Amino acid sequence: MPSSKEQLDYVLDQLSLLEGVRFKPMMGEYVLYFEDRVFGGVYDDRFLLKSTKASEAAFPDSPREIPYPGAKPMVSADCGDGLEERKRLKAVVEAMVAELPAPKPPRKRG
Repeated sequence: MPSSKEQLDYVLDQLSLLEGVRFKPMMGEYVLYFEDRVFGGVYDDRFLLKSTKASEAAFPDSPREIPYPGAKPMVSADCGDGLEERKRLKAVVEAMVAELPAPKPPRKRG
């Protein structure tokens, strides 16, 4: 089932303390980027983060979920509203960026 625009808007609101978060729609879902690194997404209306040391430490009791068939498990980051949760998400995503691989340069066509 594709994710709703309303759920994406909710997640982006939760990430509002991070400047520069962007998303790409992909096959009915939304992939989330920060500093040109994929850190998570909205899959079947679930907010999931890539599994890194930072995301695992921040959400130790959250379920690990498969975003789509064949994918690696991701950390469920559905959390409550409020400034404290926004601060927590900001800190987690900023820590994750250091753990995620740098984007690959675009391939030259020719």
